[in-house]
Amino acid sequence: MGPIYSFADFVDMVRRRLSIIFRVFVLGCLVSLWFAASQQHEYETAEVLQIARPQIAGELAKSTVEGSSARRMQLIEQRLMARGTVLEIIEKFGLYADQPSLTPLQKVAMLRHSVRITGVAAAREGFSDDGTISVLTITARMPTAKQAQQVAREFGRRTIELSQASRIAQARETLNFFAEKEAALSEQIAALEDEIAAYRLEHEVALPGTIEFRREEIATMNQGLLEIARERIEIRRAADQAQAEERPATARRMLAEFEQKLKTLDAQEALLSQRKAALEESLQTTPEVERQLGAYDRRMEQLQAELARMTARRNEAEVGFRLETGRQAERLTILEPAPLPDYPVTGSRKNKALIGAAASLFLAFAVAFVLELRHPVLRTAAQMQRETGLLPVVSIPMMETAPRRRGIGGLLLRLLPWRRSRAAG
Repeated sequence: MGPIYSFADFVDMVRRRLSIIFRVFVLGCLVSLWFAASQQHEYETAEVLQIARPQIAGELAKSTVEGSSARRMQLIEQRLMARGTVLEIIEKFGLYADQPSLTPLQKVAMLRHSVRITGVAAAREGFSDDGTISVLTITARMPTAKQAQQVAREFGRRTIELSQASRIAQARETLNFFAEKEAALSEQIAALEDEIAAYRLEHEVALPGTIEFRREEIATMNQGLLEIARERIEIRRAADQAQAEERPATARRMLAEFEQKLKTLDAQEALLSQRKAALEESLQTTPEVERQLGAYDRRMEQLQAELARMTARRNEAEVGFRLETGRQAERLTILEPAPLPDYPVTGSRKNKALIGAAASLFLAFAVAFVLELRHPVLRTAAQMQRETGLLPVVSIPMMETAPRRRGIGGLLLRLLPWRRSRAAG
């Protein structure tokens, strides 16, 4: 302990250094009081949001908004803490208006430090973690209770709005994508149909739907030609019979009639044969045309299959969009609104002042001890014997020639060393 070896030495040090101890203690108390008075109280409140499950099971009507809720909440938090959004909230509630010297960037940093957004993970299903959040807590710490409540509720409201807007926007973009894809495929199919029709017209190829009809028409014409041939045979037999059995005048008249019928049948046969030849020619195609038509058919099948898939996905996207706009999918709801805090969360100013006073007293004794170490003096016979091993023969006490004063004033004069030295002088 240096020059302090006993309690008597400590008391003697305090008596000698009472002046510096008193001044350091008073100065420390004043600093503590100023620091405690300058400290501003802070109030804290929290708003709790719950991530509600979809009202309709995903197997029946699936939402098109994919990804874990934790990632979506992270994106929302980043948008909430953007400088523009934070400045809007500061301007809306007049935050930090009592500190005009702060720059906008400093205000943004202070509000970001005062607001915390934390999530609680939902219970796992099995051994996999799907990143689902069940509860979201928004905590705000501000200089006044009203501001803390306003900021917490504002962040909660904006979180719900951003969550809903982002889900609707994602569902709308998905629906628009599949709708545009479906429209593009429909245009491609229409263009391909026009291209096929032009190719068939160029190469005089019948359309697929008319081939069977033309074949049936050819079969009908063949039947008509057979009927004409049968009638011609019957007319010739009748003419031969008329020549053999009828009189010459009657036979000539009947032969003239039969000749007219044969000419009519010949004209019909020529017309049917011409039409049949034209139909058969239209049905005949070259291998190159057949190959190109086959390629067209395969391409048309692919486009129609892809169009069917796009139509199904567009229907699913439309259902998902209706779920989001109707708020029947996953959504944020207020579980506990932010209450108005009753007490500040910072420490009491009185406690801070008392702690500062205790620290000041400790510092005062420390300064006195350091001064004792810097000026080591043997003041008593016990210190002389302890330090040198020699026992003083005579110990002359300090004589006070000034008259002793009574009361508190006299006590202070006896305790203060500089007063005592003046009195001794």
